[in-house]
Amino acid sequence: AAPPLFQSHEPAGMSWWQRAVRRRLPVLGWLPRYSLSCLRLDLTAGVTVGLTVVPQALAYAEVAGLPVQYGLYSSFVGCFVYCLLGTAKDVTLGPTAIMSLLVSSYAFHDPAYAVLLAFLSGCVQLAMGLLHLGFLLDFVSCPVIKGFTSAASITISFNQVKNILGLRGIPRQFFLEVYETLRRIGETRAGDAILGLSCLAALAGLQAMKSPQIPPFAPGFQGRSLPTARNALVVLAASLVAYSFQVSGSQPLTLTGSVPHGFPPFRPPPFSKAVPNGTVPFGRMVQDMGAGLAVVPLVGVLETVAIAKAFASQNNYRIDGNQEMLAMGTANILGSFFSSYPITGSFGRTAVNAQTGVCTPMGGLVTGTLVLLSLAYLTSLFCYIPKAALAAVIISAVVPMFDARIFRTLWRVKRLDLVPLCVTFLLCFWEVQYGIMAGVLVSGILLLYSVARPPIKVLEQGVLLVQPGSSLHFPAADHLRDIICDRALAASPPCSVILDCHHVSSIDYTAVVGLAELLQDLHKHGISLVFCSLQVRGQPCTAPALPAPCWFTRPRQGRGDIAVTSRWWQQRRPLSVSQR
Repeated sequence: AAPPLFQSHEPAGMSWWQRAVRRRLPVLGWLPRYSLSCLRLDLTAGVTVGLTVVPQALAYAEVAGLPVQYGLYSSFVGCFVYCLLGTAKDVTLGPTAIMSLLVSSYAFHDPAYAVLLAFLSGCVQLAMGLLHLGFLLDFVSCPVIKGFTSAASITISFNQVKNILGLRGIPRQFFLEVYETLRRIGETRAGDAILGLSCLAALAGLQAMKSPQIPPFAPGFQGRSLPTARNALVVLAASLVAYSFQVSGSQPLTLTGSVPHGFPPFRPPPFSKAVPNGTVPFGRMVQDMGAGLAVVPLVGVLETVAIAKAFASQNNYRIDGNQEMLAMGTANILGSFFSSYPITGSFGRTAVNAQTGVCTPMGGLVTGTLVLLSLAYLTSLFCYIPKAALAAVIISAVVPMFDARIFRTLWRVKRLDLVPLCVTFLLCFWEVQYGIMAGVLVSGILLLYSVARPPIKVLEQGVLLVQPGSSLHFPAADHLRDIICDRALAASPPCSVILDCHHVSSIDYTAVVGLAELLQDLHKHGISLVFCSLQVRGQPCTAPALPAPCWFTRPRQGRGDIAVTSRWWQQRRPLSVSQR
């Protein structure tokens, strides 16, 4: 459970503006009650997450197709901003595998485009938070998310196979990448392959130490504390191996190369780009990024809010979705002034943060400080990090994103949900934006189809009893009318119709017009229509007059005979079916 410090608490007597400031600056809620015990917990969690984020940041920059220092540039501003504006104690903002994949697709491996994309994405996210547009995320269904993350897992993993094998000049488009990698597999560098596979095995072994079935190596040795720092340990060991080869005068490994020393310069994001033939203006850069200006901020918000909700539920505290969007938008905007590419919440680092007992978002302040220290003092050592080791870190991080069980689960729960899942999964191998947009479109079509074709139960017991399973809206009007007309007129002799509206909680104007036309059709054939179980709002309605014979039922005392009335729209209480 969340510590009492982080529970929402508003002192009595606060004015409206104080409550507004408190909502926009959540740090004011917990900072006055901050204690030394919380500081110890936050220091431990912050350092642990820092040991994870530094090697991951270097690796994710490779996924984004950017120089490795941009991963570190993107890893500290979000930590500082979220400490002030975030509403979840566990969440950490920074570069992630999925966001790096999107940046690779929309920034064209160009730092100028990546930084501008961060700024514009932050503006979109900030606007969504201010306008309370978080409900738009509800239209991205779970099958679409699972299809996208599973495809991203495969794409990112295979993208790193070339670094494991030491291959160069491999295209980044997935299908061409698979073809070229298999064609040139004979050119594999033995040193890179051996080191890469060894790092993968070491990471898998350290991860397995989390299992409760594996006992500590020795009394008093907390073996299960190693998995949280496994990335740093493996990268450090691989760097020592590379350094030993460098000292001996032979280098069989492909290294990261030199990393610029010091902090990134503070400057506005590039609103134009100099090229040999002139300058690419801002409008052209925006046009080049295209759908990325919608996909990147939406995926970022979706990932962060989903992670925050999951850990808030697990640790018994509440978050504010709109405030989370404000925090992330602010982090991306400010980060772009420090050469950051788009960031979002990281599930893996958030899990590490929660497991090490973080007490408040102050843990992010420690993590950000650790990243700045590494930029100040450790960049000269980063040149010895083998690319195969970073590739192993990425693969071990993204493989768990592939959820093979979701296919079987959806087959058992609702097979129709496999359609948006498979559409998203397959098209994401072509282009990420097409996969996401197609998945959302298919999900929307399935949602609209359920509105246009609600379940309708028809029973024949002397009369035709028709029971719509949900509310009636305009796409369903003709469908309901056709079913009633076909079944009522097909009977010999034609039978009266009872429309049981027990499950109809709302009905729109077009549906009312359709019912009026249905009444006219039935009246021509001498068939009566009875409405029962109506949920009436109790106010007069300007709907078109319904012609006789139109009957409505309500409960009666005594024998419970059907009562007839012509005042459907002015009934003041719910009506129900009554039988003899």
